[in-house]
Amino acid sequence: MRTEEQGASEPRTDWREHGVRIVHAGALDPNTAQTPGMRRAAAIDAARAGAKKLWAGTVHIDPSARTGPHHHGPLESVIYVVSGRARMRWGDALEFAAEAGPGDFIFVPPFVPHQELNASAEEPLECVIVRSDIEPVVVNLDIAAVEQPEEVEWVDPAHPPRSTH
Repeated sequence: MRTEEQGASEPRTDWREHGVRIVHAGALDPNTAQTPGMRRAAAIDAARAGAKKLWAGTVHIDPSARTGPHHHGPLESVIYVVSGRARMRWGDALEFAAEAGPGDFIFVPPFVPHQELNASAEEPLECVIVRSDIEPVVVNLDIAAVEQPEEVEWVDPAHPPRSTH
């Protein structure tokens, strides 16, 4: 928390020009890396909003579409599922899998080999993506994926599920 006393010693900033930015839905930038069956659009980046430490945008994923195996180097990524079913596979042979639905968040740590898939053959998948840097780091991987990944149900140790008894 900042006090008025602390604020008085900081240089005055023109908050009108260097304050909050609103990027409206119709103003997203589709000139970003694309994958067949997926349409990404940047909302928050250096060019649109003056961001210096993060990137945010949307992705529309056609039914049954998927990325190839890849990682995002040192970046952290967060995916918020707006609609549809997301399936994530990860690991050295994409040997682990989990699904997320509307309202769920997915966290992808740095350097984790992963693959994003639309789990539905009928419905599109709509997500919001946030990454911890403005640079679009994508390292494609040539790995052989296991045929049947292990389904993982992550349990937050700080907030274990409530007993059903």
